[in-house]
Amino acid sequence: MQGVSTAVLDSTPEALNARRIEARKVDFFYGTFQALKKIDLECIPNQVTALIGPSGCGKSTFLRCLNRMNDLIDGARMEGTILVGGTDIYAKEVDPVALRKHVGMVFQKPNPFPMSIYDNIAYGPRIHGLRGRSELDAVVEKCLVKAYLWDEVKDKLHQSALGLSGGQQQRLCIARTIAVDPEIILMDEPCSALDPVATAKIEDLILELKQQFTIVIVTHNMQQAQRASDFTAFFYQGEIVEYNVTKEMFLKPREQRTQDYISGRFG
Repeated sequence: MQGVSTAVLDSTPEALNARRIEARKVDFFYGTFQALKKIDLECIPNQVTALIGPSGCGKSTFLRCLNRMNDLIDGARMEGTILVGGTDIYAKEVDPVALRKHVGMVFQKPNPFPMSIYDNIAYGPRIHGLRGRSELDAVVEKCLVKAYLWDEVKDKLHQSALGLSGGQQQRLCIARTIAVDPEIILMDEPCSALDPVATAKIEDLILELKQQFTIVIVTHNMQQAQRASDFTAFFYQGEIVEYNVTKEMFLKPREQRTQDYISGRFG
């Protein structure tokens, strides 16, 4: 997972492979409860994969498997294989902290640090050794521009990030995530706490970011899955019922349970 370029629009085989996710026969347990059952899923580089399904179906559990956030839960364990860039991320030699630099995460509720807008973005690069003021200034501006936030905050970079609106805070969190040059971005219902206008901005941002990153998003919003994703996986009771190109799944689902869910008959 080292030595791979993260240049914008880098479509070399090496760069694309670094953004590839492969899950093979993944089982996951919380103690004795099995939350995931034999999950096989490949997330295509520089595409958006939506994970949909009713509450408790395993989609957020699976998302957290992809950057080992579930390691922080006592009694949780995973069986099977997850490859990121061809590397088994559960191998003993893989450092979960280093992994999370490559696989960033945006959470359901905006969670800016209680510090300035500038320091929110500069925090990660500083941890990874970037100290020069001019270099940090460039990273902060670049990431805020990418997150469609620069024009709104460029005159108040040293004000508290907590003073931003909810939608602005979520875009700031996305900017903070990309500041450490990940290959992959995981999003766990990033718009559930936002109004329609802020949601539209996040969805536009997702479509822009997939040029550089592989994105996996958990959403309960069927319209959002249709608008913002290229592929969709329907989870139900810990299993993947169906996985397909998003347009195909919503127009011609192969499974009756998929049809019932996306049409609102349950969930």
